[in-house]
Amino acid sequence: MTRIIHTGDTHLGYQQYHRPERRADFLDSFRQVVEDAIARDVDAVVHAGDLFHDRRPTLSDVLGALSVLRDLSDADIPFLAIVGNHESKRDAQWLDLFETMGLATRLGASPALVDGVAVYGLDFVPRSQRDGLDYGFESNDAGHAVLVTHGLFEPFAHGDWDARDILTSSPVAFDALLLGDDHEPKTTRVEKPYETWLSYCGSTERASTAERAERGYNIVVFEEAIDIRRRGLDTRDFVFVDVELGHGEGTTRVTERLSEHDLTDSVVVVSIDGEGDPVTPATIEDYAAERGALTTRITDHREQPDEPDVEVTFADPDDAVRDRLEELQLSPAARELDETIRASKVADSNLADTVQQRVAERIEGDRSGFGTPSETDGTVSGSDEPEATADPTTDETASKQTDGDDGQITMEDYL
Repeated sequence: MTRIIHTGDTHLGYQQYHRPERRADFLDSFRQVVEDAIARDVDAVVHAGDLFHDRRPTLSDVLGALSVLRDLSDADIPFLAIVGNHESKRDAQWLDLFETMGLATRLGASPALVDGVAVYGLDFVPRSQRDGLDYGFESNDAGHAVLVTHGLFEPFAHGDWDARDILTSSPVAFDALLLGDDHEPKTTRVEKPYETWLSYCGSTERASTAERAERGYNIVVFEEAIDIRRRGLDTRDFVFVDVELGHGEGTTRVTERLSEHDLTDSVVVVSIDGEGDPVTPATIEDYAAERGALTTRITDHREQPDEPDVEVTFADPDDAVRDRLEELQLSPAARELDETIRASKVADSNLADTVQQRVAERIEGDRSGFGTPSETDGTVSGSDEPEATADPTTDETASKQTDGDDGQITMEDYL
């Protein structure tokens, strides 16, 4: 009997909702998977892509991954992985670095043998490169063969690549395809002539408010037959509150519904439908924060009143921009950044470094900052930015973050 943990979509480094606590949550979930692997003494951990959320993870993200992988290596459990779409780079991959350190094996056309199971890998393949793809998988003498790959595959819903095309073109007959990219766990069997299991392990943390189900991973057991079972992970609570407002109901009704839940350290997700009065998001957020919520996300699905007609003219856009800037009453620091980003001739490739440098200079030389500091706590007010997403199947958009002084690094810093 051979037991393999099938995990993926760990998205290390994702600072969801711009909260450092969420960044730590993603690493903690990955650590739980490895701790379970060690406690259960499995034969290998297979990762189906998107170990990192970004192709340029910060130093703390890389060190966090290294710490977890060292624990797995010390237990003499191999880590076999492929590259997903979020972390894929044009040059050397982070997985290559881990392989040179003896902490991982990058799967490919040559099988990695795990106690009678031949494990192959296929990194994420963009749609434009799939036609005519060479499936040059080498033969094996193992009792079972599996392929680890990353993408949205048919016959599952929302698939854009038929897994049966791979099975037909491959010179190796695979007993199972262990998949990553879809954050929801699902398993099916492709019948004759393939007789192949297809399984998504799902993500190890919620990368979107659409991901309501428990997070976890799969344990795949190989004997004469293949058995795939689900294991849950202990992740941060998401409290989902769906409110149907009736006539005359509004913010008070929403807070009453929130009072029915323990919000301590949780991500609160409020969804509003029905009729009722307009709600005040700030009041709801403050109410949840007073009861210990980490953060609150509010979506009002009701039709909003039409905006008044706005006269638009393109006669002189520069004048329009200047007028709008006057209305905003920006501080001198903010005007300087606007000039840098919008109107300067700094190359796009240098823009982020230039902005960071000017912000640092401004903070160092003038503590008045970019807005009006609070009289009580000295914090600076600012607008809420749109949240980011980890995956094409989610309802957010991918973003890059930097965490304090923890700068992004490249492979060249190591090689």
